[in-house]
Amino acid sequence: MFDDNIRENRKVRQSFDKLAQKTFGLSFKNWYQNDYWTEKYIPYVLIDGERVVSNVSVNIIDTVWKNEKKQYIQLGTIMTDSEYRGKGLSRLLMEKVLEEWKDKCDAIYLFANDTVLDFYPKFGFVKAHEYQYQISITPKKGVVRKLDMSCTIDRELLFEKYKNSNPFSVLPMVDNVGLLMFYCLQFMKEYVYYVEDCDAVVIAMQDNENLICFDIFCDGESDINDILAITASDDITNVVFGFSPKEIINCRPTLLQEDDTTLFVFSSKENIFVDNKLMFPLLSHA
Repeated sequence: MFDDNIRENRKVRQSFDKLAQKTFGLSFKNWYQNDYWTEKYIPYVLIDGERVVSNVSVNIIDTVWKNEKKQYIQLGTIMTDSEYRGKGLSRLLMEKVLEEWKDKCDAIYLFANDTVLDFYPKFGFVKAHEYQYQISITPKKGVVRKLDMSCTIDRELLFEKYKNSNPFSVLPMVDNVGLLMFYCLQFMKEYVYYVEDCDAVVIAMQDNENLICFDIFCDGESDINDILAITASDDITNVVFGFSPKEIINCRPTLLQEDDTTLFVFSSKENIFVDNKLMFPLLSHA
C-alpha cells in the first residue's frame, strides 16, 4: 500500500522511524515531538501491513538565487528494507515522486551514496560538481556565547535571527525551521553560538586550525569578516564555509569531494551548477 501522509499516523510513522534508524542510524522521533516535522518534509512510503518497507522523502527547499525566489525539491531518506530489495520498490516511488513534482518546482536534486551511483541516471539525473570556499582569518576578541538548544530562550534567539536567513550566502535556506532544527536538535546542538558584538547566530565547529562555518543568521549589517574573526578561537587560521559566500576578497574555491556523497540534479529542470562554482548549504542536506 502507498501512503504520502504518514506524519500523524503513529504506527506508520514509528515504522518509518524504525527503518530510518536501521538504514541510516537516524531518528525523527525527537524532531516530531518538538513539532519541527512540517509540511515541507513528505515521506512517500510503501507499506506492508503497518510496516514501512520503502521510502523516498520529498523535502521542499525554498531558496533565493540571483535575487529570484526558487522552490527546489530535494529527495532524501531513500531506503528499502533489506527483505524487500530487488523488487523495484524504490523505482516505483521515484517515478511517482518525479511525476508529481516535476512541474511544481524549479529544480529537483539528491545526494547519493557510492553504492547507487548507477541508479539515479535511469531517472534523468546527472552528476553535478560542488565547490567549497575558504578564506584565511585572523581571530579577534569579542563576546561569543554558546546557545543551549534545550533552552527555550536560546532557541527563540536562534529563530529570531534565522528569520533573516543568511545574508552572506548566494543560495540561502529560507523559511525552513524544520530542517534547521533537525540539525540543531541533534548533530549541531553543541555548535550554535551567539556573537553579541555583531548580533549574529553562527553555527560553526573547530577542526584543528580550521573554523568550519556552516551558517550565519543575522540582519547583514555587520561585516562577515568581523563575525568570523570574533567567532574564531586564537588558534584558528582558516575558515571553511558550509555555504557559498557572496563575494569576499581572497576567498578560494576548491572542488568539494565528500566521502560517499555525490550530488545528482534532475536534467529536465534547472541546474545552476553547470555554470557556477557553488554548493548547497551543508545544513540543507536532508
